[in-house]
Amino acid sequence: MFNLPNILSLLRIALIPVLMACYFLPIESAALWATVIFAIASLTDWLDGYLARKWDQTSAFGAFIDPVADKLIVAIALILVLYKTPEWYVLIPVVIIIGREITVSALREWMAEVGERNAVKVSFVGKLKTAFQMLSIGCLIFHNPLFGLPIFEIGMVLLYVASALTISSMWSYLKAAWPIMKSNG
Repeated sequence: MFNLPNILSLLRIALIPVLMACYFLPIESAALWATVIFAIASLTDWLDGYLARKWDQTSAFGAFIDPVADKLIVAIALILVLYKTPEWYVLIPVVIIIGREITVSALREWMAEVGERNAVKVSFVGKLKTAFQMLSIGCLIFHNPLFGLPIFEIGMVLLYVASALTISSMWSYLKAAWPIMKSNG
């Protein structure tokens, strides 16, 4: 249960209060520190899965804790961004992404309950969505222009791309699960 991939997932959860504290620090470099913390958490998301497969250390606990850690860090980071910029154009993708995460998590749980966990495995679009999400959230947390680049605006464009991928991947999961849902209705 406590192998390195699972420890990395638990570290991602432990970084959430650190991210929040850094985000609200009353210092000029707060956005930078919060972005660094989020980047570390994002890297552990990739690394834990890679190591679990490479070292053949997959486990039931890992299959549970990894997506929980991913969804927690993403949802909380998006809420932080929305807190700082409470605008409709930020709210829309935040609602789409968090709503999708809840829907797909519930779908996966139900599919596992009926013995069809593999019908809703993570797809390439789901992985692409995660990459766009993490990059966009990092930009949005940083918020400030960098080398003349409008980082927040770039982050918003990337967040809308992530939202489109979010809808696409959710649709794919629902489509794959529909025959099973119909027969187990």
